[in-house]
Amino acid sequence: MDYSSFLQMKEEFSLLALMIILLVYDIFATEKALRYFQPVALVLFAVHTLLNCIPYEAFEIAGGMYQYVPIQTYVKTILNVGTLIVLLQAHKFLNEDVNRIKRGEFYFLTFSTLLGMYFMISSGNFLMFFIGLETASIPMATLVAFNKYNKKSAEAGAKYILSAVFASSISLFGISLIYGTTGTLYFNDIAAVFTGTPLQLMAFVFFAVGLFFKISLVPFHLWTPDVYEGAQTNITSYLSVISKGAAVFVLFTLLVKVFANIISDWQPILYGLAVVSITVANVFAIRQQNLKRFLAFSSISQAGYILLAIISGTALGMASMVYFVLVYMFSNLAAFGVLSVIEQKTGKIQMTDYNGLYQTNPKLSFVMMIALFSLAGIPPFAGFFSKFFIFSAAAEQGFYVLVFIALLNTIISLYYYLLVIKAMFLNTNETPIEKVTSDIPAKISFVICTIGILVVGLISTFYNQIALLSFGM
Repeated sequence: MDYSSFLQMKEEFSLLALMIILLVYDIFATEKALRYFQPVALVLFAVHTLLNCIPYEAFEIAGGMYQYVPIQTYVKTILNVGTLIVLLQAHKFLNEDVNRIKRGEFYFLTFSTLLGMYFMISSGNFLMFFIGLETASIPMATLVAFNKYNKKSAEAGAKYILSAVFASSISLFGISLIYGTTGTLYFNDIAAVFTGTPLQLMAFVFFAVGLFFKISLVPFHLWTPDVYEGAQTNITSYLSVISKGAAVFVLFTLLVKVFANIISDWQPILYGLAVVSITVANVFAIRQQNLKRFLAFSSISQAGYILLAIISGTALGMASMVYFVLVYMFSNLAAFGVLSVIEQKTGKIQMTDYNGLYQTNPKLSFVMMIALFSLAGIPPFAGFFSKFFIFSAAAEQGFYVLVFIALLNTIISLYYYLLVIKAMFLNTNETPIEKVTSDIPAKISFVICTIGILVVGLISTFYNQIALLSFGM
């Protein structure tokens, strides 16, 4: 192997080149040229996404530390599109006087976390995986505390980094035990000798904690509501969608590639986590009045639903999971986008503040409504189809009771999603939120999300392409 083989890592090198270009631009550009920093960054990132959205042949380099399979291209593209939507929605926030000098840092940190997720997704070795995990986590903590003059943001940053360090430490301890019992860190080699001894099972549990933390599964979710509430809303949306999307794909891949021999041990664990996560999150979501905390518990509940696809351990489960993440991305970013626009203009974030919102902001109310309907799984929105496929994946493997519990919880989730819709369309308010005007990038993001929610479920091509690569893994 020579160094030229590393050029096969097209997505990583493309993103790294983009980061270097923007860093140089931010440091050396004149004040006049910096006015165009965000449009240039958005265009370059869109080009990066388009250039790397077509799958190619599988390969591995560095002795198998980096492993590529075609489905990874779709996963990375989903993360790219989600990141682009977040950056569009953050455009106005970064144009504020107090934040203008930090635009370069925001983009560099965001792309740094994305690069770490790329490495996690394509890792074939636990060392590569952990490097990717930390590359994604440390800049994320900085983003959470990005608004350093806001006490809640600083508090959220401290909570996130302390929780992340603790989870990473436990996960690293698990990796060390895996290495100690197998003598290797390579996924393919571990799979051949991982027999499920008591020490190996303990190693697996310790390792999995790190990913359970990033996915916000109960009982590893306690940081989520506080961090979501304290962080700037655009960063919260990035954390809830992009970070979670990468983590669930990696979790699925590791379970079926590395820990397939102990499937009878990890399926009950995921079963319990799915039931508890969905149920606890739904119950607590009903009690929330702060909409960022409300969406935090909604996010925890959605993570529980994703486990229904993962627990199957099949190609159908993989296809259903990736499709679910795609739909969840459009739905959640639409909801957070509306919150962001209104919060930046008015500072209002409580559910009662949204009483009568339709009177003054019918377009924003419509976007929020279809986003919540999609999250609830109401047809004909894309969320209905994504939940149908994950329920099918779990039922195919005989998890009928789990599917039934998830269906019951869907009814509960519909209730609390309708609370927000009722506030916007039915509740009266003598002083509703004044008319809020979105900037052009935010409007573009809403159009993308709306099209995604309305179209992705109705056009079978999206799922078929994902399924084609999933079954070919």
